[in-house]
Amino acid sequence: MKRRLITAVVLLAGLLGSALSPMAWGAELKTVQMQKTKDAVVALKTESGQLAKGKNSFVLEFMSPSGQSFDAGKVALSASMAMPGMAPMVEGANLSPDKAPGHYVGTISFADSGTRQVTVTWDGPAGKGSTRFSVPVR
Repeated sequence: MKRRLITAVVLLAGLLGSALSPMAWGAELKTVQMQKTKDAVVALKTESGQLAKGKNSFVLEFMSPSGQSFDAGKVALSASMAMPGMAPMVEGANLSPDKAPGHYVGTISFADSGTRQVTVTWDGPAGKGSTRFSVPVR
């Protein structure tokens, strides 16, 4: 009886964890974009390897130029798209640190398709930095 209860609790915790998670953690993530700076390599990854109109879940990975993951501290991601005759359309992402160092899980929604200028900023124990890159939204 005790073994069944423990098994049920473990299964329930796994189901709740995957339901609350923005991604299915067992999935292989594909790189949407990787950007190198002087002090960091920032990779934007999704399950499909692309961003799409609507809600998107993603992972940001921070690594040193030698490939070691590092704690980027406070991280922000925003995406903007130029609109002729109007102010740029700007979307912000919700981000939180993952269990793995240097990994941040996030969500962002896009009202329509088009190329976005993505800005990633960080401020943590390893230093402060930012990078920009273009990403198509399909």
